[in-house]
Amino acid sequence: MGIIGWIILGLLAGAIAKILLPGRDPGGLIGTTLIGIAGAFVGGWLSARFLDRPVENHFFDLYTWGSAIAGSLVLLIGYRLLFGNSRD
Repeated sequence: MGIIGWIILGLLAGAIAKILLPGRDPGGLIGTTLIGIAGAFVGGWLSARFLDRPVENHFFDLYTWGSAIAGSLVLLIGYRLLFGNSRD
């Protein structure tokens, strides 16, 4: 899977993470989208580095999607902790 595939996966993983963790984020839609893209990369790296489970290069692999969504959730939670959460 090339860089375009990872970006598309990140966009979709960011949207799924946003659905799982609703609320208004300080960065808005663009910030959440960028967090989703970065989360796909971070999730894949964390999976390969610490879980000894490198992600496959297939777009429709369930494990790849799981690591991308998990990475997006981790970054979204960290972003909210650092820059505030306007859900209150």
